[in-house]
Amino acid sequence: MPSPRSPAPDTPSDVEAITHAQQVVVFALATLAEQRESDSENHLLRVQAYVRALAQTLQREPAFATLLSDAYIDLLCRSVPLYDMGSIGVPERILLKPGPLTPDEVVLMRTHTTVGHAAIERAEQTLGRASPRLVVAKELALSHHEKWDGSGYPQGLAATQIPVAARIMAIADVYDALISDKVYKDGVPHDRAVQVIFGERGAHFDPDMVDAFIAIQDTFARIARQHADTEADMRHRMEYMASSIADHAEL
Repeated sequence: MPSPRSPAPDTPSDVEAITHAQQVVVFALATLAEQRESDSENHLLRVQAYVRALAQTLQREPAFATLLSDAYIDLLCRSVPLYDMGSIGVPERILLKPGPLTPDEVVLMRTHTTVGHAAIERAEQTLGRASPRLVVAKELALSHHEKWDGSGYPQGLAATQIPVAARIMAIADVYDALISDKVYKDGVPHDRAVQVIFGERGAHFDPDMVDAFIAIQDTFARIARQHADTEADMRHRMEYMASSIADHAEL
């Protein structure tokens, strides 16, 4: 009788398939979180593409060249779907509220940064060790609402205290929020979004990153068109909001 044989090690194709499957699961879960904010999977595709375009532009600048290697940019883009995962911990009555939030609601909304960061850290602890490949994801989750002038949250970081990944994400996220239609508001034209971001140069955003954004603004506009939301996306948002409002009304 032949002796038992050890299973063959994963081939490169097996590893690639496993990695792809993991990315699909991450994207699927991230899409569910975005849906609660009246966003679609196209939002994640757009933001990923903005981040890559901006990072590749900054890669040519001496101040960013060392960190923004091709490998780092790939890791950054793969981490993007996790940046807003903490919103899963925010009540829908706040996420979908059409009017201004109360001070108490603002406090709750802002917890999505710490909730997302803590969730990744808890998972690492549960599974026995921290993963170097999740450092960027944790930076994005925690710090994408920090501002260059120190007025952001949750830590009030300023200037280069803010991780590079989060500074890039801030521009991509705000641009997409500005141009995107929501159930309760219309998006602004591309030119207006560019004006808003330029107006926050040195306040909300890293000045060097704003300059890079201005240089490739046409690329951002092209990405927005390529991954634009459809009428079906908007109908789905409206149905989701109506269902959520009805559920809360019954409570």
